[in-house]
Amino acid sequence: MSPDHPPGLDLDRLRALLDRERPGLVAGPLSGRLIEGGRSNLTYAVSDGTARWVVRRPPLGHVLATAHDMRREHRVISALHPTDVPVPRPVLLCEDKEVLGAPFYVMEFVEGTPYRTAEQLAPLGPGRTRAAVLNLVDTLVGLHAVDPAEVGLADFGRPEGFLDRQLRRWAKQLDASRDRDLAGIDELHATLGRELPRSPAPTVVHGDYRLDNVLIGGEDDEIRAVLDWEMSTLGDPLTDLGLLVMYSSPLGMPDSPVSTTAQAPGHPAPDELVERYAARSGRDVSTVAWYTAFAWFKLAVILEGIHYRYTLGQTVGRGFDRIGDLVPVFIEHGLTTLQEG
Repeated sequence: MSPDHPPGLDLDRLRALLDRERPGLVAGPLSGRLIEGGRSNLTYAVSDGTARWVVRRPPLGHVLATAHDMRREHRVISALHPTDVPVPRPVLLCEDKEVLGAPFYVMEFVEGTPYRTAEQLAPLGPGRTRAAVLNLVDTLVGLHAVDPAEVGLADFGRPEGFLDRQLRRWAKQLDASRDRDLAGIDELHATLGRELPRSPAPTVVHGDYRLDNVLIGGEDDEIRAVLDWEMSTLGDPLTDLGLLVMYSSPLGMPDSPVSTTAQAPGHPAPDELVERYAARSGRDVSTVAWYTAFAWFKLAVILEGIHYRYTLGQTVGRGFDRIGDLVPVFIEHGLTTLQEG
């Protein structure tokens, strides 16, 4: 298949659908390319030579609950687009599997850069890097300020018992991929369970909020769009803050196969991010150590799953052979965070 016709994207069928559902939108023949990155769903940039759009669909061959995933992503960006939260403009949801082989949706293409590493941030310089990360906090405050009922998302999740369910979900995930001794992980899980905090009022939760899931652009390095809503739901907003704090903390592991932006000159310290969130949201963040430790636990489980698949020969590419070494580091950070919190 040619580069302009990547697997999973039938441009002729897509064009026919857009012409039927959005007449006049497309002005010429479509070309498309796969956008690298993203956790699981596939993302394509599509153009008619003048305008550009983005298509999101489940992985190739994935047949479980795919319509649900695409509907949820499309639903949340459609609900948030009229608010101050920057999200791409939704164009179309298609749940007819005959078009691309799976449900998908189309949204506008937003110019901007997802900064994934400290090396990518370095050319911005300390001042611009600092402003971009603080902007990330302010955008999160804006998301958590949206009233779910007012934007039609009152039934978008089950906030009752959210943290307990999350903890059980990730413990179950760990059990499904555990084939080696991981010192401290059972202690981390048990302590998190014993010290479960009382959640504040529920909000829309992004679920994977970090610098490389937003697009930054323009003269003011503004956040132009928050992306990757596949894990979004209604729940405890401090889970987003804990994850952001974790991603903003140095790993203390040179040459890590998992990148972090924390070492970039000018990057604010985690404590400053927490203080800014507290000041601007008005929320009590006294239990943020629990949420940060939970984020370390969750990422340890995700990385262990990747390592497990690598040992079974189910992953290809560079760096997978070193993922397993990271898991004890994440466990240790989780335990230390709880002890110091």
